[in-house]
Amino acid sequence: MTDMAKDLTTAAPPTPRLDFNTPALQRKRRRRALQDRLARWYVTVGGLAVLGAITLIFFYLIQVVLPMFQGAELSAQGEPQRPAWLAEQGQALLLAVEEQNEVAMRLDARGQVRFFEAAGERLLGQVALPIPAGAEIVSLGRDLPGSNRLVLGFSNGQALVFGHSYQVTYPGNVKTVTPRIDYPFGETPIPLDPQGRPLHQVAMNVGSDGLLLAASTGNQVLALELSREENLMTGEVTLSERRLELPQLAEPVKALLIDPRQLWLYVINGRSTADVFDLRRQELNGRYKLLADPQAEVTEVTALLGGLSLMVGDSKGGIEQWFMARGETGPELKHVRGFQLAGSPIVQILPEERRKGFLALDAAGNLGVFHSTAHRTLLVEPVASAGALAALSPRADQLLLESAGRLQSFELDNPHPEVSWSALWGKVWYESYDEPQYVWQSTSANTDFEPKLSLAPLTFGTLKAAFYAMLLAAPMAICAAIYTAYFMAPAMRTKVKPVIELMEALPTVILGFFAGLFLAPYVESHLPGIFSLLLLTPLGILAAAYGWSRLPERIRLRVPDGWEAALLIPVILVVGAFALGMSGHLENWFFGGDMRLWLTNDLGIKFDQRNALVVGLAMGFAVIPNIFSIAEDAVFSVPKSLTLGSLALGATPWQTLTRVVILTASPGIFSALMIGLGRAVGETMIVLMATGNTPIMDVNVFEGLRTLAANVAVEMPESEVGSSHYRVLFLSALVLLMFTFVMNTAAELIRTRLRKKYASL
Repeated sequence: MTDMAKDLTTAAPPTPRLDFNTPALQRKRRRRALQDRLARWYVTVGGLAVLGAITLIFFYLIQVVLPMFQGAELSAQGEPQRPAWLAEQGQALLLAVEEQNEVAMRLDARGQVRFFEAAGERLLGQVALPIPAGAEIVSLGRDLPGSNRLVLGFSNGQALVFGHSYQVTYPGNVKTVTPRIDYPFGETPIPLDPQGRPLHQVAMNVGSDGLLLAASTGNQVLALELSREENLMTGEVTLSERRLELPQLAEPVKALLIDPRQLWLYVINGRSTADVFDLRRQELNGRYKLLADPQAEVTEVTALLGGLSLMVGDSKGGIEQWFMARGETGPELKHVRGFQLAGSPIVQILPEERRKGFLALDAAGNLGVFHSTAHRTLLVEPVASAGALAALSPRADQLLLESAGRLQSFELDNPHPEVSWSALWGKVWYESYDEPQYVWQSTSANTDFEPKLSLAPLTFGTLKAAFYAMLLAAPMAICAAIYTAYFMAPAMRTKVKPVIELMEALPTVILGFFAGLFLAPYVESHLPGIFSLLLLTPLGILAAAYGWSRLPERIRLRVPDGWEAALLIPVILVVGAFALGMSGHLENWFFGGDMRLWLTNDLGIKFDQRNALVVGLAMGFAVIPNIFSIAEDAVFSVPKSLTLGSLALGATPWQTLTRVVILTASPGIFSALMIGLGRAVGETMIVLMATGNTPIMDVNVFEGLRTLAANVAVEMPESEVGSSHYRVLFLSALVLLMFTFVMNTAAELIRTRLRKKYASL
């Protein structure tokens, strides 16, 4: 007892307490706090840097794009000049400026041509045109815009064709522009009217076959065709004539214009009537009313660059564009679009020589700058008093104005007239087209090309490619992610998921190369097999699943849970081999041996080898890993407590999946779809190599397409820096950026709402 009491009374040694404030632990905590702060600052700075970079990219794109939508600017160069030699001259018929903006030309009613400095008063030279004795200049006509050839109509029924040209030389390293007058068809005037009546209106066109002249004497229209033939042995040039018989008109002729292909002769007569003659058949094509307002009348008519469009100015300041297009009964002169300058009559229309723009001057001295294709008014400004005459330089950057015996030079800044919101996103009626269309065609081989810069077919192609890619990728990736995360055995999941994610590392240029060179021709030659594969694969899987469910339980239990999907691999391979192997037989049995021709001839469906179907297969394969990885993580991250609780309450695995797991993982699944869509929209190399790059708007899965990203990749290296084409390509990039921003913002808002909605599960 004594020993026991002694043991009880003996206290156990005290347990040493842990000291968390030792110098070593304090140093460790300080280091950890410092590391946490550094990591927090690193992440913050990195995030802000990303946001800053995106913001800078956005503002840089805006800075490149905005100049396209600015108007034109006109600035006077010095004070108006009154040179002494100008006071002695007669009425001016024509002013012209050469390309270097250094030498100008003035033609007066007495046939005197004077060359002078465009920016000064000095007279450089003068030439007297060979006007027949006793004759006077009655009319003046011009060849197509961009040509310096002119024709004068005389009071004796004759016409003189001449041109002004400028030679640039550098004697003593000093730039010198030497003007001269040429007579391509001789200095002797050409008799047009055998009766010697005055030629009140005259027009000309020099084609590959020779010269075509047209003139009017009151109500009578005359036409003469001169063919120029050169002897290859002697070099002698001979002219052969052919007169065209045209009917007499009921009203006096106001203007004449000749189609550049010498197919049509436009005769403007009366107040606002245009008679169009078919020069090949020498008959009237039709009579057209040019102005809708019965109180207005035509005051000026000019052809645009290329000669296909007529710009008709009226007495109320309006300007209408007309050109020949296919109608119900054949070619017809159709009204395309209209412009308005002011309320005064239009007295002069100056077409640009390199673009489809033009300037208009009215009787009150107001000047307007317009562009026909863009249907855009860029400038309206008073520049002179009444009775002014203007000339536009070939580069459309210099304007020379003569008014009240004074010369005034203006600098015109108009870099991007061909771009407008309507031209970018709306239907535009282009020359030689039967109706307004969405067209992208930025370049051409001819100089009178009309740029077609509609972004609508490119945007449509982008969405079309993304749609077909997501149509394949979304269901496959989402279903695969759900099965992998929820049903598949963990051991099998550790093998399947890395393999699918490894697909994401495959370069898209390899996929595009494979799709363009192998997949596209293979799909073309196995069309029945491809469609049979899409139909038979799900049927084969369902049949295999049904057969598996009918097997004895002792056989099914031999396969571990979650490994059943491996049994579908041979099923899919067998079904695929069968479908593709039967392709040729199906084509012979049902499609006459060629399904492509059957689609084209019997159904009217166009077929291109590189089409949206090929893009959907190739780009869908590229998008699947993105969607699968994020969606699988979202499904796998659903707490096990929710799954086990649902099963414990009696729900089946399928009910648990559809009513608990998918709802809880829906924000992540939706994010996966949005990221996959963004990847499909921005994809470049696959669509570049597998689509044919045809910018058309057609939902046909067998037609090609061109996307915004592919268009930038193709055309940016060839575009001139600072040009309208260059800036429109940057606008394409801005559209892609805005689309991605809007989609990501909408996705984040929807994801947040889904997370709040199902947070209570």
